[in-house]
Amino acid sequence: MTDVNLQARCVCAAMALVRRRLGSYICSELCGPVMNQRLYSSRVDWKQLRPMILKRIKNRANDYPIKHMIPVAREVFNATEIVTRGVSTLLQVVPVHSCKFCPEVHIGAVGHQMKSCYGFKRMIKDRAHEWGPGCLNDILVPVESFHLENTFQDEIKHDQRFDFTRVPAVLELCHQAGAEIPDEVMHTSGTLSATVKGHNDREPAAFLPEDLRFIGQRTLEAWERLRLGVTKLLLVYPSKVCEHCSEVHIGPSGHKARMCGVFKYEGWRGKHKWKAACVDDLVPPKIVWHQRPHDPPVLVDTGRDYYGHAPAVIELCMQVGAKAPPKYHCMMKAHGLAPLIK
Repeated sequence: MTDVNLQARCVCAAMALVRRRLGSYICSELCGPVMNQRLYSSRVDWKQLRPMILKRIKNRANDYPIKHMIPVAREVFNATEIVTRGVSTLLQVVPVHSCKFCPEVHIGAVGHQMKSCYGFKRMIKDRAHEWGPGCLNDILVPVESFHLENTFQDEIKHDQRFDFTRVPAVLELCHQAGAEIPDEVMHTSGTLSATVKGHNDREPAAFLPEDLRFIGQRTLEAWERLRLGVTKLLLVYPSKVCEHCSEVHIGPSGHKARMCGVFKYEGWRGKHKWKAACVDDLVPPKIVWHQRPHDPPVLVDTGRDYYGHAPAVIELCMQVGAKAPPKYHCMMKAHGLAPLIK
């Protein structure tokens, strides 16, 4: 046993020596003669090391955009165009209702009667919704960010917030990923979203059922490609979102504009609290109630525990005959029981 322990100790000591020598070799190759001194020593001349670090930070933009991610950015941009056109077309046929006092949206012939409205500032509870005609922004929630020339440019200061235009966050992500986006598309997406209304105030457009089913299925598939592509881009290109006001910034660090609308009385004076963004921050799904075939014509408050949910785009496409992916069946409670209405 003594010989075995001695051999084990010798092997561990040899491995530790190899690791130390390998670490010093890597440091010398990466940082040059500045780091040839003892690691973590106070004798390291950081004045010589600082210009080298700043130079590497400045030159990191040369590695972007990543060539292998350019096709993904183009696919996301094309999917965004298909989804916008498809939803705009379906809004002329499928009735969409939007509450006048809260962000609730219902897709169907008649708005539901569940008492879940909480008003503008969440001052009231358990109130019935007051429905009005919906628009494109109710289905595709607009998320905007500052438009930057490149990914690693200087941070936007508070007094520079009006020097940069605001564009859709997904298009800004595609732009930084290398996709060529025309200026008229980049700067007119918000105007289009505000002008496309539902058909509630006029006669529905004339479309064949087969054409509507094709448009719905194509829009649904483009929506899935859009979210998958944004997920891939976020693994490579850093993006930030505020924890308090959902402000989005496409870049390695958030901007310094003090525009946070929550807790302004606190000490940070409207500064954002940034964290890493996910796909739901750039492409919000906008969850709505899903009306199944065996549900009553009007959803009522007593059956709330039985009804399912679905993203607004998925529900809109299903209204014209498109088939939802199986991953949404659990959310929609497709095989659930009907409520017991007395």
